[in-house]
Amino acid sequence: MPAESEEIIELLKNQVQIDSSNPWLIPGSTGEGKLGEFINDWLTPLGMDITLEEVEPTRRNLIAKLKGTGGGKSLCLNAHLDTVGYTLWKDRALKPIVQGDHLIGLGSADDKGHCAAVMLALKSIIESNVRLRGDIWIVLTIDEEGTSIGTMHYVKSYQPDAVIVFEPVGLSNIIITHQGFGWLDLIVKGRAAHGCAPEIGIDAIVHMAEVIKRLHELDQSKYTPTRHPLNGKTVFHTGTISGGTDYATYPGSCCLGIEIGTQPGETIEDRLAEIRSIYEDVKRSHPNFEADVEIRLARNPFEATGHEVLLQILSAEVEKETHQPVKPAGANVWADAALFQEAGIPTLMMGAQGANFHAPDEWVSIPELTKLVRIKKNTALTFCA
Repeated sequence: MPAESEEIIELLKNQVQIDSSNPWLIPGSTGEGKLGEFINDWLTPLGMDITLEEVEPTRRNLIAKLKGTGGGKSLCLNAHLDTVGYTLWKDRALKPIVQGDHLIGLGSADDKGHCAAVMLALKSIIESNVRLRGDIWIVLTIDEEGTSIGTMHYVKSYQPDAVIVFEPVGLSNIIITHQGFGWLDLIVKGRAAHGCAPEIGIDAIVHMAEVIKRLHELDQSKYTPTRHPLNGKTVFHTGTISGGTDYATYPGSCCLGIEIGTQPGETIEDRLAEIRSIYEDVKRSHPNFEADVEIRLARNPFEATGHEVLLQILSAEVEKETHQPVKPAGANVWADAALFQEAGIPTLMMGAQGANFHAPDEWVSIPELTKLVRIKKNTALTFCA
């Protein structure tokens, strides 16, 4: 195995062994602190300006800056420090192993492999002694797997000329658009009553069934046939359901949790309007129907603008490493790319191949990570020159 691959394996193994599961997702988990401190200690000998910037108590973004001589464009390389939980593979999630071309472990692809690649790319730039006019920023954020408070905090204070967000999409894809999403609670109100008193009780679960039926019809009639050319079908699925108190009582309420997507040009208000239309339709046949909808979390879609120069440079470097043509792509997932672009920073998203994200035996491609280090280095050298 090439020496540069051995280097990234060693660095990534060290990171996978540090639990950085997101405390917003997994209450009581350790959070990103220890991983940020490890990376800070690793970067410090390189002589950069490094800040562990507190976003909320015990949770800090790592922001490192390689200052240019002035007059050039600045580039931000972004990855995230947090991971999801690992209940389904506690015995091995934090014990990284190499199998063939894959490194297996929690966060290996999403997103610690990309943190490691950013670190090694910067180290290589510094060791080359090339003086750039523009600044290079490393921004390793907290909470991407939660509510993205790390990225939202960063864009309030910093404005680089461009950003590359690194996520495990495979080197053949440079993402210029992705879907938005909403996590919504649909709450149907009934009236609790003794099961032998139908003249009093209103069955919230039966009414919810009418809502679910119409949601499925909407998915089949609108979202399935009208796919976005790059982002694919608009995401829609049910997630959770709860209601009622016992067998002998009419259920006084029922709550359905759903995830639903938005495409560029849409907002969550478009989805809310469709849900309210469904409510009106149910009420026509069930006059005592009553329901609300609550937004738990919503984020807008991503559509790159002002990214053309960076895309040209990045595509050329990817093609040089992969010997394959690269074309802009989309994704039906959400990432922090949308927040950078909304802040007015031209943004692209790319990264090494991986699989089993948010699931047991997550893995990342070692050869693609190795190539990615060179891609990052050469893209930054060209863009910031």
